[in-house]
Amino acid sequence: MYDRGWSDGLPLVPPTRERVLRMLEGTSRSGDEVVALMPPNLVDCTVEKVAVNSVMAGCLPEYLPVVLASLEAICTDDFNMHGVLATTMGVGPVLVVNGPIATRIGMNSGVNVLGHGNRANATIGRAVQLVVRNVGGGAPGGVDRATHGSMSKLGFCFAEDEAGSPWTTLAEDRGFDRSQDVVTAFCGEGPRILVDQKSRSAESLVRMLAEGLLASVSPRTVMGMDGLLVLSPEHMARFGDAGWDRPRFMEEIGKLLVVETDGILAGAGGIEEGLPEGLSGLTLPKFRPGGLLVVHAGGPAGLFSAIIGGWLNGPMGSEPTSREIIR
Repeated sequence: MYDRGWSDGLPLVPPTRERVLRMLEGTSRSGDEVVALMPPNLVDCTVEKVAVNSVMAGCLPEYLPVVLASLEAICTDDFNMHGVLATTMGVGPVLVVNGPIATRIGMNSGVNVLGHGNRANATIGRAVQLVVRNVGGGAPGGVDRATHGSMSKLGFCFAEDEAGSPWTTLAEDRGFDRSQDVVTAFCGEGPRILVDQKSRSAESLVRMLAEGLLASVSPRTVMGMDGLLVLSPEHMARFGDAGWDRPRFMEEIGKLLVVETDGILAGAGGIEEGLPEGLSGLTLPKFRPGGLLVVHAGGPAGLFSAIIGGWLNGPMGSEPTSREIIR
């Protein structure tokens, strides 16, 4: 299978007829139903083809609906998977799962949430990328021209810790009900740790988080690239104790996520990268409206959060996209 170019570099589970049929038992959808036109080659991708790659990735049948919904999310004009593949930036789909299904299929939202060790998290993200590779033709060195790549190219999927959060969930923030099973696809890089072990007030911590976010992707980018902030339970506790809900947090951090353009003009500080001279004298937001997504996840100990930088966002790039997960 590796020699035939089917692998992402890791061992695969042989997709025998029996295994594929068992995988299809995880959904009520017909095997010949077309899920999407799969970029970059715009090939009809059926439920059965998704099941084949889900077997190879190591999924259990109950994971299949999440894989299907994830593919529906990324194979949209809004998400622009073709562009995500073709960019030289090392970005890929970052999948966040909300709803009862996360607990039901055993997804991890706690210790080591963005790392290894959980079958559902690891194989759902991997299955999505294998479909893009094997059905759509999006293999490295072809259309995929990433300079460095990142873990989001192999498979990046996790669940939000809803039970431990005092806030509404990411899915609720995007218009869904808490009882719905939802996957949100965000085009992002690998996570970067942000450390704050001393802030005991919400006011102090939100300033520290803003400082980290201002450097996301580049300190000299404004309004062009989105961000995903993963708040740990210990950091979330600062805001919960202060009585801050999600809207209050977003309001307060939004006030801090602004940049004086004179400091990031091309040539300022001896750095040639930067904004054109015509944008001098302005104060601009780091992220476009709605360009910062915030989720709660991670282990109960550790005064760290994680920042995942985005790609070119908006109509010219990729929009975060959510889909309901239907069995």
